Formats: sequence, C-alpha cells, structure tokens
Amino acid sequence: MALEDAGKQIDHAFTREDLKGASFENTFAGATSFLRRRYTKDLRGVDIAVTGVPFDQAVTNRPGTRLGPRAIREASTLQTYDPPWGWGGWNPMETLAIADYGDLAFDYARPAEFPAALRAHVAGILEAGAASVTLGGDHSISLPILEAYAAKFGPLGLLQFDAHTDTWADDDAGRIDHGTMFYKAVKRGLIDPARSVQIGIRTYNPDPLGIAIVDAREVHENGVAEVVRKARRILGEGPVYLSFDIDALDPAFAPGTGTPVWGGLASWQAAAILQGLRGIDVKGGDVVEVSPPFDTTGATAVAGAHVAMELLCLVGQARLARR
Repeated sequence: MALEDAGKQIDHAFTREDLKGASFENTFAGATSFLRRRYTKDLRGVDIAVTGVPFDQAVTNRPGTRLGPRAIREASTLQTYDPPWGWGGWNPMETLAIADYGDLAFDYARPAEFPAALRAHVAGILEAGAASVTLGGDHSISLPILEAYAAKFGPLGLLQFDAHTDTWADDDAGRIDHGTMFYKAVKRGLIDPARSVQIGIRTYNPDPLGIAIVDAREVHENGVAEVVRKARRILGEGPVYLSFDIDALDPAFAPGTGTPVWGGLASWQAAAILQGLRGIDVKGGDVVEVSPPFDTTGATAVAGAHVAMELLCLVGQARLARR
C-alpha cells in the first residue's frame, strides 16, 4: 500500500481484511476506529485489543471523559500512515495483529454493576491470549482492569503517569472513586508497591503506600534520562501495568481533563520517558481522563492518541521479546 491508495480506501475499520498493515484512508473521512484497525469481537490471532471504556461517574471535579474513547479514536487517524516517531522505524501496525475491540457495554443507570462488567470484559481479552490497551474514561477504570491482570499474572509493578497519586485511603469496597483505586489495588495485593513508580505527581498525599514518587519538579530538574534510569531500577524485570492519566501533562498541553494541575510534564518529556522505557515487561495499559468538552482544540485527544500509540509499542515489543 502507498499514500496514493487513500483514493481507494474508505471505512477501513470495517473493510480491511488483515489485522496488520498501515492504513492510508483520508484522515478526515470514514469510520474512526483506533488507528483504522479493524473493528472486531473475534480475538483469534490478535496480539493487542484496543478497547474503549466510556465511564466517568467516579470523578471528583469535571465530567466528560465518557467522551474520551471516541475523541481519541478520531485523533488517532493522524497517525495511521507512518511508523511512530522515536522507535527507529519499527511499526507495531506492521508487526502486530492489532484490533479495535470496541467499547465496553454497561448500563449507565447501574454504576454498582460497572466494575464487575469491566473486569470480565478485560479478562475475556486476556483469556483469548491478547493484551489490552484501554481508552478511558475516568481513572477509576484501572482498578477492575488490574484485577483482571493480577488474576492472570499475579501482582504487577505499576508505572503511573499522573498529577495525583490516587492512593487516598478508602476502605469502602462499594465506593467507585477515581482518586482511591490504587489504594485499593495495593490493599488487595494487585500491585507490588516496591516495584511501582508514579511519575509527574504534583499534589500532596501523606501516605504513598510505599510507591516511589518522581514528582514533576524532579523530572524538570533532573532530566528525562535520570527519570528513566530510576524507573527502570524500580520496575525491575517483572510484569508491569502502565496507566497514563492525561493530567500528568501540564494543562498547557492537555487542558481537556477533569482535574488539571499546573507545573506538569511537557509532551516531549512524556514521550521521551515512555520511549526510554522500552524493554520493560509491560503487559497492558490504559490512557484515561481525556475530557473533550474542556478542550475545543482537540489537543488533549491528540496527546491521548499518541500515548496510546506508545502503549502499543511498549506492550508490543514486550510480547515480541517473549516469543
């Protein structure tokens, strides 16, 4: 295929036959699956299933992240032609079988049933032999996802990009909150604090539960290379789950989010750190808290789509290394 095939391709999300390969469909046209991957519920032979979770009923401030998966998919059409920058010409779209698994179905009027539905959704992906890259949605979605991953892989190291630690104490099992899910993940043994690191933090929490914190100031003052070295040392060689809250980025780069905090990471810093962590055993990941109503430019969704591409690269290279 070549760029001139744009005149022949349309609705590639439904018409493409192969799970691999670039797409040259016009950016401004057609059905907007993630990276123009094929929409399918058939996971046979799939390496990575991209799935959306349009849930935002656990936010403490501004809502709107239920619209995040749709916006990220649309923004991803800008990246379908070429290998991702920063990966030496390696292209996960050519090397891996990647499918858009669509969104999680749930009854918005029964929020108490949501965690179990999401846990089963992701468990089904893992049981099929695929990894998941999830487009959120608010950050509370990470807890049911981690439950599914820990059931398969045991306790994981957590690599979290965020303005907030999300480890505020909450011992009420029935509460769904986007600021307490990693507290519950630690208490339930889903993640190993000794192998976990939070990057970009710039809010105060008196008890980080043993998780290492690389705050935004440390990133700015010590530089990307030192942050990468520190994160690699903490994460080690075991399985890792990567969760990227878009508010890890400064509001200048990602204004469309519910709880923006100044002093955050620049886009180039986030990209360089993610690319610097290639080779760690990332089993799956999510990008969350993209709230399109608060960003008329679409820049936040573009950032979210780029983060999701980096996730594909990290998860994909880890899978290839195990073959």
